Amino acid sequence: MEWPNCHNESGPGVGADLENGIFHWNQRSCNPVANFSGGPRPFISAWLKNDGQTRFALKWGDAQSGGLNTVYSGALPGGYAPMRQEGAIILGIGGDNSHASAGSFFEGVMTAGFPSDSADNAIQSNIGAVRYGAPTGLSGTLTPGSEISLQATTACCTGDYVRNRNGTAVIAPVTSGSAERDKGDSTWIVRRGLADNSCVSFESRNNPGDFLRHQNSALHMQPFDGTALNRSDATFCPQPGKDGKGHSFHSVNYPTKYIRHYYGKVYVASDGDGTNPWDTKALWSP
Repeated sequence: MEWPNCHNESGPGVGADLENGIFHWNQRSCNPVANFSGGPRPFISAWLKNDGQTRFALKWGDAQSGGLNTVYSGALPGGYAPMRQEGAIILGIGGDNSHASAGSFFEGVMTAGFPSDSADNAIQSNIGAVRYGAPTGLSGTLTPGSEISLQATTACCTGDYVRNRNGTAVIAPVTSGSAERDKGDSTWIVRRGLADNSCVSFESRNNPGDFLRHQNSALHMQPFDGTALNRSDATFCPQPGKDGKGHSFHSVNYPTKYIRHYYGKVYVASDGDGTNPWDTKALWSP
């Protein structure tokens, strides 16, 4: 017996299952509470209360602000009361015991009894106060959690930075006087490499949960979906800059290909050894 929320939008979020508890939900025909009232949220708090005898409640909240939304509160369905309860915490599975989970789990708790609504609301208030997704206070380094901008070092373009433009990675001039949206679109949060902890991944500052990823050699900003290919395509390994400045980043799944710009767009490219136009040796200083 499952209680996801069903409507016509698509996208990942939270559902619940009486056997497996809270789980990630990503079905087009029956989508998550995370998409209710204003679109997907990057950080979700999910609540399942069940005394195993007569009562069951499912709630969700935006973990960045606001209160809780009650999805269901009432009796256990027929055939589930009383329930056979075997206390456990299970992470990284779907309600059908699948292994296609995505996203990051930050913290959780199991409690005895059936907490009151006022206790739920107080905890949700504390979660909001943590300010998930807020600036980390770190900047300019490759330390995970640091916020950085990726500056071009070729002589033509030292005022240009890698930024998101409608899902495509491009280079464009950004200054202290640029619009806040433009500055945010050219700011990336350094994360431990999704496919290799010794490397890094770059999460969008303006769109939490979206990462720089190469696809058909071009770099895009796309949501992290948890697949092995997505993890690899979004992981880059830093080395001393090939032109003696800063760092160069090679793809973890194509070690001979480095992030570079070519005619305003950003690619992973070879040093003149590939067959694509952006593999040219000209201005090779990724």
